Amino acid sequence: MPEVAQAERAAQLAATVLRGIDDVFPLVEGLYVDLHRNPELSHAEHRTAGAVAEWLARSGYEVHQRIGGTGVVGVLRNGPGPSVLVRADMDALPVEENTGLPYASAARGVDDNGAEVPVMHACGHDAHVASMLGAADLLAEAREHWRGTLVVVAQPAEETLDGAQAMLRDGLYDRVGRPDIVLGQHVGPQPAGMIAHRAGVILGASSVLRVRIFGSGGHGSAPHTTVDPVVLAANIVTRLQGIVAREVSPTEMAVVTVGVLQAGSRPNIIPDEANLEISVRAFDTTVAAQVDAAIERVIRGEARTAGAPREPEIRRDEGTVTTHNEPDATVGVATAHRAYFGTAHVLDLPDPLTGSEDFPQLALPDDPEPIPAVFWFIGATPHDVWEQAPGDTPAEKLRHVPSNHSPLFAPDREPTLRTGIAALTVAATTYLDPASGESTASQASARASAAEPVQPATPPGGQPVVPDPASTQAADMNALLDDGTDGTDGTGDAYAPEVPADEPGENGAAPVAPTQPPTGPSTPLPPPEGAPVAAPPPDSGEDPPYQL
Repeated sequence: MPEVAQAERAAQLAATVLRGIDDVFPLVEGLYVDLHRNPELSHAEHRTAGAVAEWLARSGYEVHQRIGGTGVVGVLRNGPGPSVLVRADMDALPVEENTGLPYASAARGVDDNGAEVPVMHACGHDAHVASMLGAADLLAEAREHWRGTLVVVAQPAEETLDGAQAMLRDGLYDRVGRPDIVLGQHVGPQPAGMIAHRAGVILGASSVLRVRIFGSGGHGSAPHTTVDPVVLAANIVTRLQGIVAREVSPTEMAVVTVGVLQAGSRPNIIPDEANLEISVRAFDTTVAAQVDAAIERVIRGEARTAGAPREPEIRRDEGTVTTHNEPDATVGVATAHRAYFGTAHVLDLPDPLTGSEDFPQLALPDDPEPIPAVFWFIGATPHDVWEQAPGDTPAEKLRHVPSNHSPLFAPDREPTLRTGIAALTVAATTYLDPASGESTASQASARASAAEPVQPATPPGGQPVVPDPASTQAADMNALLDDGTDGTDGTGDAYAPEVPADEPGENGAAPVAPTQPPTGPSTPLPPPEGAPVAAPPPDSGEDPPYQL
């Protein structure tokens, strides 16, 4: 675990790196708006991957493409030292956006069943990618101040929980080496500018069961001549609700959600079959296995009771383990975040969250010596939305603000992106070595000259709400959107990243040779005209607090 002095060193090194944030931020913001307007479903992140590859190549990274499908990895080898992996996910969701933002998505895609669906970045992966590329650009520009290897991973298919494993199976660590630490972050519904940590389990394990149940179809006027799979499916859904209530210990956590129930085509036809898709989540793998077994028992039992002509087909899709933050590494990153942002901006989650991630797969949890990993959350809710939400406590307000996967989820751009860039940079500098002879005094001077912080709204257990500046959510849209619409570059031509073609090698695609660093993304968007909202800089006091 880094000592207090090491956390202060990490914050000072990060402050040196982040001196260029105002220069790169307009490009980061423009990229974010572009990604938000042009989301792509899991396993189809081709346009996004192209933009990532070009950005990294122009920033001087060795770029590997098409790892595990559309995955992209940039490697910056900067002398001897630790290898630090930072990761962002790229995929969007089949959700129709209803935010009313001027850069709202109108994109359509084709899902796994071949159906055309609306597509939205309803989980904030566009912010993850933009923030990571901003941090990668700044760390490349400031490479004379640190030593080590930085591995930047743009991962596909997080929403289907198989993207990280696909990259590993395609030889991710064979190509770039096994890292010493794995770092990741996720936007959430907390007030924009907040950072939330938790040592140990922070997210639950998850699996998906896809179920096909069979009946005997017939005319809707003669149900007595059929075995109705719709009624059978309804009974299964109802019976599943008793598993958590009556079979899981009250001291444990489990969630069973039937998110898909499909059957039939006409109201006067009883179909032959019905399909269910069931999500299971738990904080303990033993509990998850217990729930999976109970679900299968209920499905097969209900089918026998109904007289189904065939046994149900039950397929368990690849799930993910709990997201477990290595305790010492988490304390180290959280302490460095407090040293940089101040304690008012960083909180500790009292309990794990019931969501799931495939991020922990990158830490090789089944390996005899897993890689330490740290995953944290950054708030994204505009402060005016937070303050107007019903409720007297943060927990009550969280139930009333748009959350991840909602068609109304709309992160506040500037404070969310600036906090994301800074948080990832600070975490990376916690483990990268400072360059020999690096002047602590010069770093402290850079730190003292940073901008004033954005004041966050009330965190859980925090102080009364401090009003923030007016939201920048819809500011300067003419400038940000004049690159064209529907994925064009402003000339009516489709966006096409100019990344050098790479030839397949022994493990797939060969790396792209880095070009001159850095000139920004392939379609640089004009910066906003208004004054930027500064991300929270480090405290300027002599003795920043380090308590967790």
